[in-house]
Amino acid sequence: MIYLEIFWSFFQIGLFSIGGGYAALPLIENQVTKVHDWLTMAEFADLLTISQMTPGPIALNASTFVGTKVAGLPGAIIATVGCITPSCIIVLTLAYFYFKYKNLSSIQGILKGLRPAVVSLIASAGLSILLLAIFNEETTLNNIQLLDINIPSIIMVALGLFILRKYKTDPILVMIGTGLVGIIIYGIF
Repeated sequence: MIYLEIFWSFFQIGLFSIGGGYAALPLIENQVTKVHDWLTMAEFADLLTISQMTPGPIALNASTFVGTKVAGLPGAIIATVGCITPSCIIVLTLAYFYFKYKNLSSIQGILKGLRPAVVSLIASAGLSILLLAIFNEETTLNNIQLLDINIPSIIMVALGLFILRKYKTDPILVMIGTGLVGIIIYGIF
């Protein structure tokens, strides 16, 4: 039964995550932390870090990670297949229709209309991650406590953004640097 739940959850994520990996983050978060309680919010933040550091799409890496945690290697395979199946079906179908009708203005209008939805999904995921980094716990806009602010995290975010914008530094170097600072501040153990 768990294999069917894993497959169906990641099938839904693959089906409704229009716009790429970052657009899938709110869907993944909902499925793995709220619907099924497979991960805590702290584990979800770790999942995002691991998913971004490993090669491949974020949603695919996340599905493999969650599948492994929940049901071992078979769970990883089933979650991965569940995540990519809708994409394969949709892309093949859309490619057929796109090449057949690509010059119609209504098709171009639909594509332009999807852009704001994708941006809002990415912004939602970014806000969730930002709140988790600043408050170190599951925080929503309704229950923000100013005394719970994690000052070192705010400084690292601000410094990282400053370095990225001012010096055009490679984001990988900024990630490594903030990771090292995190080890120093929060310790390994």
